[in-house]
Amino acid sequence: MSARTLYDKIWDAHVVKTYDDGADLLYIDRHLVQEVSSPQAFAGLAARGRGVRRPELHLAVADHAVPTQHRDRPLPDGLAARQLARLEQNAAAFAIPYVPMRDARHGIVHVIGPELGFTVPGVTLVCGDSHTCTHGAFGAIAFGIGSSEAESVLATQCLRQTRQRRMRVTLHGRLGRGVAVKDLVLALIARIGVGGAAGHALEYAGETIAALSMEARMTLCNMAIEAGSRVGMVAPDDTTFAYVEGRPMAPRGAAWQLALDAWRALPGDAAAVFEREVTLDAATVAPHVTWGTTPEEAAPVTGRVPDPDAEADPARRARMRRSLAYMDLAPGTALADVAIDRVFIGSCTNGRLEDLRAAAAVVAGRRVAARVRGMVVPGSAAVRAAAEAEGLDRIFTDAGFEWRDAGCSMCVAMNDDRLAPGERCAATSNRNFEGRQGAGGRTHLMSPAMAAAAAVAGHLVDVRALS
Repeated sequence: MSARTLYDKIWDAHVVKTYDDGADLLYIDRHLVQEVSSPQAFAGLAARGRGVRRPELHLAVADHAVPTQHRDRPLPDGLAARQLARLEQNAAAFAIPYVPMRDARHGIVHVIGPELGFTVPGVTLVCGDSHTCTHGAFGAIAFGIGSSEAESVLATQCLRQTRQRRMRVTLHGRLGRGVAVKDLVLALIARIGVGGAAGHALEYAGETIAALSMEARMTLCNMAIEAGSRVGMVAPDDTTFAYVEGRPMAPRGAAWQLALDAWRALPGDAAAVFEREVTLDAATVAPHVTWGTTPEEAAPVTGRVPDPDAEADPARRARMRRSLAYMDLAPGTALADVAIDRVFIGSCTNGRLEDLRAAAAVVAGRRVAARVRGMVVPGSAAVRAAAEAEGLDRIFTDAGFEWRDAGCSMCVAMNDDRLAPGERCAATSNRNFEGRQGAGGRTHLMSPAMAAAAAVAGHLVDVRALS
């Protein structure tokens, strides 16, 4: 057999059938179920009189629509309340494990999957959310699916898919002072574009990756979709195994050793071929912020808003003009002069304990600027409890931040947390599309430390200037 990549090894192990057109029927090991994307799938099952083939391989939790405060109160009547009730009803009707909103295990689906050991190396994992690529940090093939695909997975535990081409991003060098993995991925997307990895399964490699924590790897893979790839992956190693071991749903005893032996064989063969190769020197990356309405429209915070007139490509020039008009920014403006109204620290991208620690280290002993409203939303109840045990909540509240319960919160504005029209936000989430955080809201993406620095300064600022 020819040399294979990590992606190929996992894919080949899950092929049930190959069709004449070259597509494969893949066995799906894990399925995460949310309140927003699942109702149609369950309705389809009910209409056809079908059940769920293997309920124990699914895990349901509401995260997009849940409130992040006043959890002790009943949900007000409305769409969110109906979505949560419907998910709970469907989980009960089809015997799918369900994590209630007030449960100690609750949180954003892409945070609690790894926390619970539901996410492990070598599996195929799907969810009705595009940022399912997050779980690829464990050496898994993980991707978002639509409602009809979710119905297929529920009913058959299989999904018809076409194998992607392979792309490797090799990262060399050590991240500099004040630079986080979020800066690294924003720099990468700014370089290759939001379609730069389209049609490819993206694998991150290199000594920079080897030195990253699992939390940082999850951030990196989370944003693979923002570069156009449904699949972002990191080969599992001892860092991965140490994170997974002992998790509630992870293998134990003899099963752990068997799993470990299998996982150690997953990294790609040395001679494996990738259709596209990209190399980036992490040591050259500075803290980044977005200035436009896609993650591609990002630059070092030390730079200026670009001038569309200097762009030769007419399509890109038109897009830049639209972005700047929406963001109400003038070409040539120093990014560090852009004032903000709100700060959001959280999301499935940057709502883990490591992220909160980085932000707290910046705001400790400081105050949020007078005109700024800051919000910290842990990615899970477990993250919230751990942060409180370390006193991080007190650091944030003493600085003037709001300390919230877990949920997607302002990342997606499908709940009560959203921007008002015209408000400008420094956010640690993954997308800065028009209206993503609320109709007319303007979003600048950045790392937790950078968002914390912006809260203190009242404007975008290089976090290195505060240390």
